[in-house]
Amino acid sequence: MMKTKITVAVSGLNNVDSPGPGIPVIRGIRESAHFEPRIIGLVYENLEPGAYMHDHVDKSYKVPYPSEGTDILVERIREIHAKESIDVLIPNFDSELYAFMKAEPVLKQLGIHTFLPTLKQFEERHKSNLPEFGEKYNVKVPGSKAITSIKEMKELEEDYDYPMVIKGKFYDASIAYSFEQAQIYFNRIASKWGLPIIVQEFVRGTEVNVVALGDGRGNTIGAVPMKKQYITDKGKAWGGITLDDPAMLELTHHIIAKTQWRGGMELELIRTDKNELYLIEINPRLPAWVYLAVGAGQNLPEALVKLAMDYSVESYTSYKIGMLFIRYSYDMICSLDEFQKFSIIGEL
Repeated sequence: MMKTKITVAVSGLNNVDSPGPGIPVIRGIRESAHFEPRIIGLVYENLEPGAYMHDHVDKSYKVPYPSEGTDILVERIREIHAKESIDVLIPNFDSELYAFMKAEPVLKQLGIHTFLPTLKQFEERHKSNLPEFGEKYNVKVPGSKAITSIKEMKELEEDYDYPMVIKGKFYDASIAYSFEQAQIYFNRIASKWGLPIIVQEFVRGTEVNVVALGDGRGNTIGAVPMKKQYITDKGKAWGGITLDDPAMLELTHHIIAKTQWRGGMELELIRTDKNELYLIEINPRLPAWVYLAVGAGQNLPEALVKLAMDYSVESYTSYKIGMLFIRYSYDMICSLDEFQKFSIIGEL
């Protein structure tokens, strides 16, 4: 079968101890039976490893942080597009999604396809809106509240017992066993990610996760449940295994059907001792462990590209159970010339 040539721009190339999803997404696209991809890396930092992984990324370009403004980011994408003719753009960081969702009409005019959640979907799954989300869609969620001061944290002791989970609006979560600990985590996370801080009721149980892809019309294109086998001190999965868990899949199908979810997602769940599933977070993009789904028989990155290009996509109906991913680190050797070139010119 002749493969279709396609140029895909991908961000999230910081493949470090708290890895971005970029490289696993690229690996899935490179293994596609339908596409012959040229991969363009969109890089925010000079030392993002993906920029130097030439077997995965054909060319990398430095891009400005979304916090510098959507217009500046789009202008840079426009410059890159003039050179590369990007067909599909896949942003992989929560913190950049808003900018790209806002820019979607402009990108479409340029001929750049995306497949992102709607603004409504993105907003209502925010950690600070989780109680309302649970009520609206009949999903069990822990109690939580968004706060902006230490004083409000103290007042929450009337509603929640310790331990409490202290979370940043984009990333980071720590379990506080006392008010003193909660204060430390509040200040640390606020200085990194800003306010509000989300304080969540601690639900005892086992953390399990699902990676999934919705077609924007209520259909689940694919879903693979996983249990973390090895967790880093940042709470990131360094190893995991696919599960045979109909209840997790049923909940995923329910959420995608009710929200009409568009694009990739990761559900973070807690299974309690009573075998109840609590939704603690929805990440609005494919997670860094998405390559496990590819290895288990569901190439969700490839399906995401197809959806973006408006090709017909059939839903996956099965996956291999008991498949493991084990993450590893290795030292990549690069020349100083490459680093300097990328730092100064912004291309590699």
